[in-house]
Amino acid sequence: MKQFQKLFSVLAASFLVFVGSVVYAADGVNWEEGTIVATGMGVASPNTVNIAQAKALARRAAVVDAYRQMAETISGVQVTSESTVKMFMTQSDVTRTKVEATIKGARVIKERVTSEGAYEVTMVVPMFGVTGSLASAVIESPKEKETFPEPIASVPPTPVTSLPTSVSASVTVNIPATPNIPTTPIKPANEPTYVPPTTSNTSGSSAAPAPKGKAVGGYTGLIVDCRGLGLETAMSPVIKNDNGSPIYGYKNLDIDKVISNGMASYSRDVNNCQRAGSHPLIVRAIGLDGHNVNPILSTADANRVLIENGATGFLDKTNVVFLR
Repeated sequence: MKQFQKLFSVLAASFLVFVGSVVYAADGVNWEEGTIVATGMGVASPNTVNIAQAKALARRAAVVDAYRQMAETISGVQVTSESTVKMFMTQSDVTRTKVEATIKGARVIKERVTSEGAYEVTMVVPMFGVTGSLASAVIESPKEKETFPEPIASVPPTPVTSLPTSVSASVTVNIPATPNIPTTPIKPANEPTYVPPTTSNTSGSSAAPAPKGKAVGGYTGLIVDCRGLGLETAMSPVIKNDNGSPIYGYKNLDIDKVISNGMASYSRDVNNCQRAGSHPLIVRAIGLDGHNVNPILSTADANRVLIENGATGFLDKTNVVFLR
């Protein structure tokens, strides 16, 4: 036993010098980064005869433990508002096999020997991606792709003014941090006013609101502000209007894009919404449904989203961010 402890002490000292300064993501599901991280720990039998054998046996035990931790974490990931990965695996042997293969394909991003002499291995699985991702294992192609719905004609869309011709990606979009945010899209401060090519405007004054039912155009993405509502995360959320009608779901999208990019990213920082581009349309959710997974927009805001998407196709590109 003393020989084993001595061997592992030497191993720990040498290995910690190599990896001690590296910082890695915390365990669990990181929706902002789109990763699932798990750490396993293992120790070797006291009957090992040398450092190499002790290291190999302890590492093997740590990898097995990391796989177990990863499986537990992945099984609880919400796929839709009504289903988790575990439910999908229970319902389909094919899905279960794919998920198990995804876990076995986890990439090691960190390994070290702790000061107590245990071996530690940290592994990661991507949430989305063409191959090796959780999405590729659990998201299936719909039987038929559905077109985006038409705006509800009886409800005027939220009025917005024209966009600037160009905005740096570093521009700060000013949205109050309180839940009582108006549903009207908010324009970044101090932006130049867009002047359509057919209009002469040299005074720098704001352009007129878009005509009823007409697109302003130029929006690069959508930010749905759900802060203060208790939004829960899911791989396949749905945006609805206040009549309960879906306006954005995986059935409206190319399945390869859903698997590769996901339907939306999540952020807690309005200045970290690069996925929505430099000219995002910003709307405020008025509620949630489906176990707090699906944002609900006013019908006026939902109409504006659909109209602007018809002009620039940001929903088709999955350029959507949920603030939570």
